[in-house]
Order: sequence, then C-alpha cells, then structure tokens
Amino acid sequence: MIDAYVWTTPNGFKALIALEELALPYRAHWIDIGKGDQRTPEYIKINPNSKIPAIFDPDTNTRVFESGAVLTYLAEKAGKLLPASGPGRYETLSWMYFNVGGTGPMFGQLGFFAKFAKEKVPMAIERYTKEAERLLAVLDARLGEVPYLAGSDFSLADIINYTWANAGRTFLGLDMAPYPHLVRWLDELGKRPAFVKALAMKPPGQT
Repeated sequence: MIDAYVWTTPNGFKALIALEELALPYRAHWIDIGKGDQRTPEYIKINPNSKIPAIFDPDTNTRVFESGAVLTYLAEKAGKLLPASGPGRYETLSWMYFNVGGTGPMFGQLGFFAKFAKEKVPMAIERYTKEAERLLAVLDARLGEVPYLAGSDFSLADIINYTWANAGRTFLGLDMAPYPHLVRWLDELGKRPAFVKALAMKPPGQT
C-alpha cells in the first residue's frame, strides 16, 4: 500500500486524484504545511525539498517527490494513463511538464501575492495575473482542438493540469469567460467519480 503525503492544495490533490483514477491502494498522510509539518526531519527524509506531494511505495522501497515524478511513477505502476512509448507518451509528458514548469509555479506565485502577502505589490500581481491568463489561453487553444490535453484519451496530462486551472476560477477568481474550451474540460473532469472523491478529502478534524 502506497503512503501518500499530501495536503488540501492543488499540488496535493494531483496525487490524490491520480491514486483514485488509477485505483491504487494507498494511505493518505496529511502534511499540514501551515503548521510546518513539511519541515520536520521525518518528512525531509521523504522529500528533501520540504514540499508536497510525495509518496513512498513499500512494495519497491521507492520514495518519489515532485508532482510530475509522483504521477509518472503511479501511472507506470498501474500501467494506465501514460503510454509506454511513442508519440502519445511524449505528448502526455509535454503537457505534464507544461504544468510543472508553467501553471503550477505561476499560479502559486499569483496566489501568494494576491491572497497571502501582507504587503500588496501591484507589479507582482499584474505580472503573475498576465502570465496566468496567458497559460490559460494556451490550455484553451489546445482544448479547442482535442477533447483532452494529450489528444483523444484522458491521461495524466489532464490530472496534473486540472487542479491549478480549477483554482484559477475558484480560489483566484480569474475571469474564465475567454476560455470556453477550458471551462468545458474543467466541468467534465470535475464530474468524474475519482475527482469528486479526491477533491472532497480532508484531514481528520478539518471542516
């Protein structure tokens, strides 16, 4: 049974959604990043970068951290949602890295400056808002061509890109009217049973 180290953030939900979609048995370990659980010596042994998500698979004595690596490991273990070879594999990986290097960090920075920073910095908010909107437009253009990011089939690319794009229209309150194809995709994925179950998960005691 896989040990999954997560929290109720877009990055944490990536792992939970993947585990549910892949039907892999797991235990959720809630790492409260607001309380600093990610900086404990015990957790740093799991993820030296002190972030979530991370997993440990006792079946193979393997630890994996960083969301793209975590999802790749899980898909290869289950043999689903990531082609083993060929163009489809690299299309999927390309859109996964789009999130890892683009929407993830850019939306994260926007969230910090717009929602959490004690001092509002208009230049930073404007810079990250514009970049977030640019990235949403890239996703929308792709989803105007194909039903899913990697093509005709649902894949890891959809899981990893869903959570931050969805946070854009919920937590960040970005105007989604210019992105109808993206909204169609978000609405469709949000109805999948694995997404519904994972996104409803909370640590014990959290309301």
